[in-house]
Order: sequence, then structure tokens, then C-alpha cells
Amino acid sequence: MGLLHLAAGLDGDPGPDAVLLAERGGLDFVTLAGDDPLSLLALTSRIGLVSDAVPGPAHGRAGVRVEGPGLSGRTADAAVRVAEVTFDQADLRLAVRYADVVLVRAAGRAQAGAVREELRREVAAAGRDPDAVRVLASLRIDLGGGEHAAEPGHGGGGPRHTAHGPLYRGGPVDLAELIARWHAEGVTDGFHVTPVEPRSDLERFVNGTVALLQHRGLFRTFYPGGTLREHLGLPYPAPSVSHSMERLIT
Repeated sequence: MGLLHLAAGLDGDPGPDAVLLAERGGLDFVTLAGDDPLSLLALTSRIGLVSDAVPGPAHGRAGVRVEGPGLSGRTADAAVRVAEVTFDQADLRLAVRYADVVLVRAAGRAQAGAVREELRREVAAAGRDPDAVRVLASLRIDLGGGEHAAEPGHGGGGPRHTAHGPLYRGGPVDLAELIARWHAEGVTDGFHVTPVEPRSDLERFVNGTVALLQHRGLFRTFYPGGTLREHLGLPYPAPSVSHSMERLIT
């Protein structure tokens, strides 16, 4: 496996403090529910910001959620396209054709690994390089109770299926172990976590889970560059390829 990648989902209105905390932890990017990340770009210096807004070519740290071919065709050449897969065939086709980063809802190692392998096969069949696509397991996390709060099916037992997607409930140390194990086994390229309590759970994730992974040498302690593609280790697409795709889908 390549480098471990970590990102966070900050839905609602998390405020700049949450984004700055995620940047302090070295996360690759955060996903935002709002349409305009430009104000947060001005307040931050390294972390990637992914929203529904189509970024301009000058914003190398901005990414866009892929929710339809028309939107995909309007992104800048270097913009990182992020798709969420919910096991709907339309979602899978969209991710295979356009996405640079795919967020997969999977509550178990076997399922996550199977989806990653299927995506890589389909990406290769579509004529794209599967090593140029990052597949992240998407989890909601509840770290509020500490290590002692792990329940059967949670904590050291792993995530649990819920109506809102896979949920991990337990402590930061157990979560670090889960992340390290899944990544080492080739199940996923990393994790996209959505804190149940945006402020407190994100703080426990950054100061606990991420700090432990950094201490063990499993996650970076500084950003390798200034763009989201550099954080993710993704190549820059050739302009001619991007423009040709745009003509086909507009």
C-alpha cells in the first residue's frame, strides 16, 4: 500500500476552528456541506477543501464533489473530483469514469476490500490508471465515551451498520488500531471520518487517533506540498485529456 490518507467530513456549519484543527492534524482534506470554500481557503494554508462548488484553476487546494457528468465536465483541469459510493450502479459508474477520490461506505474489512478491488478493476477497464484513484473508507465516528465505552461490534470489534452508514463508537486508540490494520492489509487507501459531534469528536480524532498514527510513523507530520493533488499523491491530468472529456460530456 502507499501512504495512509485521512480526511474528515464537516457537515453543517463547523466554523473555521474545526477546519484549522483538521489542518493542524495534517489531514488531506475536509468535505464541506456549503457551496463556497473560498473564505476558508483564505484562513488556511495547506489543507484541501472539498465542496459542491466548482473551483477555479487557481485554487489548487479546492476539490469538488462529483454528483453528475455535467458537474464533472465543468471542473478545472487539476481539480480533485471526489465521489461517494453507496453501492448504486449509477454511483459506481460515475466514480469509475470521473473520480480521483472515492468514499466507500463499508462496515467491514471484507466488504471494503472487495469494493476497492472492484473499483480498481473497473477503473482499469475504463482506460484509467487505478493507481491514480484513492479509495477511502467512510465512517461516522463517536469518540465521546473514551476507550471504556466500546460496545460489542464497536471499538476493537470494528464499525457497525446503521441507518446513517457505518458507525465506529469507541476510543481514539482503538480507532487508530483499526485504521492502521485496514490500511496495512490493503483494504483501503485511507479513511474519511465524519464526527458525530463535530467539535469534540474531531478534537479527539486529531489529538488522539491522528497523533498516535503520527507517533508510530504511519501518518505524515507535515504537508508534502501546497495542493490537494500533492497531498493525495495524485498526478496532474494532461490538459488535452481533460479537454477531450469535457467536450464529450457537455
